[in-house]
Amino acid sequence: MNIFGKFSKDVGIDLGTANTLIYLKNKGLVVNEPTIVAVNNKSGQIVAIGNEARKMLDRTPQHINVVKPLIGGVISDFEMTEEIIKYHLRNLSEGIFNRYGLAVLGVPTHLTEVERKSVEDAALSAGASKVYLIEEPIAAALGARLPVEDPTANMIVDVGGGTTEIAIISIGGTVIANSLKIAGDKLNEDIIRFIRDEFKLAIGEPTAEELKIAIGSAIPLEEKLEMVVRGRDLSTGLPKEAVIKNSHIRMAISRSLKTIAEASKNLIEEAPPELVGDILERGVYICGGGGMLRGLDQYLSKEIASQATLIDDPLTCVIRGIGMIIEDFGRYEKILDSQARPREVKI
Repeated sequence: MNIFGKFSKDVGIDLGTANTLIYLKNKGLVVNEPTIVAVNNKSGQIVAIGNEARKMLDRTPQHINVVKPLIGGVISDFEMTEEIIKYHLRNLSEGIFNRYGLAVLGVPTHLTEVERKSVEDAALSAGASKVYLIEEPIAAALGARLPVEDPTANMIVDVGGGTTEIAIISIGGTVIANSLKIAGDKLNEDIIRFIRDEFKLAIGEPTAEELKIAIGSAIPLEEKLEMVVRGRDLSTGLPKEAVIKNSHIRMAISRSLKTIAEASKNLIEEAPPELVGDILERGVYICGGGGMLRGLDQYLSKEIASQATLIDDPLTCVIRGIGMIIEDFGRYEKILDSQARPREVKI
């Protein structure tokens, strides 16, 4: 480590189910790409990673398989996850040195020791010398510039791709938290199922994602939004198109949104009374890509009887918080000390 210290770089990674974001010290956010890999089944070679692999989703021949190596925020395919991290870090390396010093990775709450170790091992194998893990809600609160080190409640609802992380943070640590396997990917599944049942039309995940972004909402809207989608007619097997309205999408995802709201209410009910008073005064903060769903802040405000606010640029909130740690490690080290013990590799 001492020999290569001047050549190594500190890096922060938000390894999400939907997107991988990487922050490089002194350079800022340098990678924001989908957590997807396309693999040739015959040769075992990787065909594409990130944006190029997403273009192939539901469009590949039989010998190419498009893989999402994280499911619900947990690594389901260690080898492919390692390849994603290696690919991005290799592209960021300069000259002949491909070592990284400190690496801080955001992870969901309530990961088992085995799951945490798999994340650490993936980063160590990709070239990091020392790995710290930080729970995503704490990183998100830092990224939102909330006073996480003060003795007051900071409630975060982080709606990601695979998980929704709900946490109440105070004095640099998590007081109480819950992690749901209901988030952006689950909303896409809800939309696919609804279109299939109501319109007898089979669509893929990319179309469901497009519907959610283009016309989806958590509450009724004044404007009438609709979109034409194309897919396979389940009755004839032939191409078919249908006009989908905003109300259809809202109906499709209503049950999942209700589950997120109920989980938020249950967390508040279990929190210490003084912190609940803080939440009433300060409100709840929403982040994550799924948090950008139209009207989600108003929906949660009504459900939990407290003001819910969408953080600016919610998609990069976690990586911004990790970046703050990377840039000023000495200041935030005590927050990391409340997390799991760091893993390191000897050089």
